[in-house]
Amino acid sequence: MRLSATYSSSALICLPLLLLLSLFPADARCQEQTVCLQCHGAQTGKGGAPVKAWRGSVHADNGISCNDCHGGDPRDAANAMSPVRGFLGVPGETGIPAFCGRCHVGIREEYLKSAHGRALGKGGPTCVTCHGSHTVMKATLDLINDKNCSRCHPYDRASVIKEAMRQTDGSITDIARKIQQFKGEGINIEVQEKSLFDLRNRYHRLFHVVDVGRVKQESEVIRQGLGTIEQALAKLDERNKRRKIVGTTVVAGLLLATLLSYLLKKTFDN
Repeated sequence: MRLSATYSSSALICLPLLLLLSLFPADARCQEQTVCLQCHGAQTGKGGAPVKAWRGSVHADNGISCNDCHGGDPRDAANAMSPVRGFLGVPGETGIPAFCGRCHVGIREEYLKSAHGRALGKGGPTCVTCHGSHTVMKATLDLINDKNCSRCHPYDRASVIKEAMRQTDGSITDIARKIQQFKGEGINIEVQEKSLFDLRNRYHRLFHVVDVGRVKQESEVIRQGLGTIEQALAKLDERNKRRKIVGTTVVAGLLLATLLSYLLKKTFDN
């Protein structure tokens, strides 16, 4: 009885903590356990600014923490910033594309081939110019705007690129929504999902191409690919509707047969 009472008491003490932890995704809890976030998150002013900015970033949304970019040991405060453990400090201006490009390989390639990349180290923009260093904003059409672009040059050409990409952006969003809907219904759409993934990556690379002609040409090719996916999804949708009609008809037939059987039984019983 004493052991049971002790166990019950411990469970009551732990229950609020377990409930609190369940409110946060597993990856977010792991992130908050890193010594990087614990140390800098407790600081005010300049020391704590990166953590505050990171929490509102696309990196944080996807479980990418300090050590994923800067290396080091996120579990050991003494070695968190040790070069032996692979720690990398703040890269110089010309080193930023290589720093970010360790993950964003295709985007780095497009950037370096562009007019922006060719101006690297000569006053041209780097990744952080548009996306921020710790805020890290996702590549969307909203980033292409008069305020951002006119810091370096007139907005005219950028606005043409933005309009060329707008239709593609809307199609990708619509198809992604349809795919999630099909998945929720248990329909296998692995082929279409993979195709969308490839086309979306190809589309994201266009954000770093500043050649109007190429953007228009690539956008057209991507839209053709998206059209193929939409046709496949339409066929799946039609097939699914027919399956539902057949299923409903079968169920209705069974219910009718059961009702007729019941009525016949009552007639014979009487």
